[in-house]
Amino acid sequence: MSGSLLQALRDVLGAEHVLTGGDLSAWELDWRKRFRGRALAVLRPADTAQVAAVLRLSATHGVAVVPQGGNTGLVGGGVPDASGTQLLLSLTRMQRVRGIDAANLTMTVEAGCVLQAVQQSANDAGLMFPLSLAAEGSCTIGGNLATNAGGTQVLRYGNARELCLGLEVVTADGQVWDGLSGLRKDNTGYDLRDLFIGSEGTLGIITAATLKLSPKPAAVGTALAAASSLQQCVALLGLAQARLGAALTGFEVMNRFSLDLVAKHFPALPQPLADAPWTVLLEQSDSEGEAQARARFESLLEAAMEAGCIDDAVVAESLTQSQTLWQLRESIPLAQAQEGPNIKHDIALPVSAIPAFVASTDAALAQAFPGMRLVNFGHLGDGNLHYNVQAPEGQPAEAFMDHHEHAVNTLVYDAVCAVGGSISAEHGVGALKREELAERKSPVALQLMRAIKQALDPQGRLNPGRVLPVRAN
Repeated sequence: MSGSLLQALRDVLGAEHVLTGGDLSAWELDWRKRFRGRALAVLRPADTAQVAAVLRLSATHGVAVVPQGGNTGLVGGGVPDASGTQLLLSLTRMQRVRGIDAANLTMTVEAGCVLQAVQQSANDAGLMFPLSLAAEGSCTIGGNLATNAGGTQVLRYGNARELCLGLEVVTADGQVWDGLSGLRKDNTGYDLRDLFIGSEGTLGIITAATLKLSPKPAAVGTALAAASSLQQCVALLGLAQARLGAALTGFEVMNRFSLDLVAKHFPALPQPLADAPWTVLLEQSDSEGEAQARARFESLLEAAMEAGCIDDAVVAESLTQSQTLWQLRESIPLAQAQEGPNIKHDIALPVSAIPAFVASTDAALAQAFPGMRLVNFGHLGDGNLHYNVQAPEGQPAEAFMDHHEHAVNTLVYDAVCAVGGSISAEHGVGALKREELAERKSPVALQLMRAIKQALDPQGRLNPGRVLPVRAN
């Protein structure tokens, strides 16, 4: 059967775009190198019609399909399993910008467009697409929407969900839903767009999207501030929101060990402030001129100093300095990777609960796993922390993860759920957190999710084993 299926796929896509031999690790190995699978074939469709044809063939032959964008995911949601029976559907050839409507502040792009290219296309039109994250040079907009990506500007502009007005989706049986609306108001039944966004390819394959654009700000300011406690950071956030309002676009926090790792692995990158327990990166985007925006920013930091929210601060005086400050923040994941594998937690918490959560969970981890090192950084402005546990210095990182990952996760996730938080803020569930979701989501929520999955993918062929466990027949 696989032979006839592969030949039919070659007839649809062209033989050069049905890959079955050679080194396929670019598609079969995930970015963290935690999940390695084996595909029946890697498929590279050129357009939506070809995606639909692939889904129809897979339905006829009863074969599972795993969609993949830039393969930058962190939860093992975009690689095949090890069975060698699943089709890997790579959408990276679908890179067209179908159109920009400047008056409507929208652009329509195909799912394989790299996020950075989407940003550049918007910029070329004198506008801005504000979704921004560390992998923007290689992640694709389809993957961003499939996981409801967050990033550094959620505080002002929202997640990927809030930046999408319409979708084009291929269903499990190969039909095409054209929902590429640029409307901001459309109350005509169930919101199918929001159903597919964040579903990680388990309900349908996103092939194109109509995105929401914004005017480019007249001025952007960046500052770095040192604080003695997380409580001070939260107080600074409140002050910044009160004084800057919607102009506050970024509010990132980094603990000392995070920046120590950056200094260790990227010693040429300057760190303008002395070591502090916590460092905050603030960004404002303003419609006023540069001078007025800078004066308001400096006034905020002076008030924060007087109020005891911060101990020191520096304001970027040029675009180059601003980029250098952001590079400190964006180098943390790279520094972690060079230090060795770590136990990652992408958690969301009420901002008000974060200081107490961190204090108590830090202490509990230190007692249970002596010597472990905490890499705590993230988007304090929207309550999303990357609360990662690194092996004790000198101890093999792989061995620490093998022996302690489950226990560490249990401790952290119990604490997260105790304050009404989420075990996945922006990375998704994938295969990595599938069992945690099944244990921690309410029975009613799981029942509803399974009912939706059954309705849209009754054969369970779309990205099986992701988000929801595969149920035995």
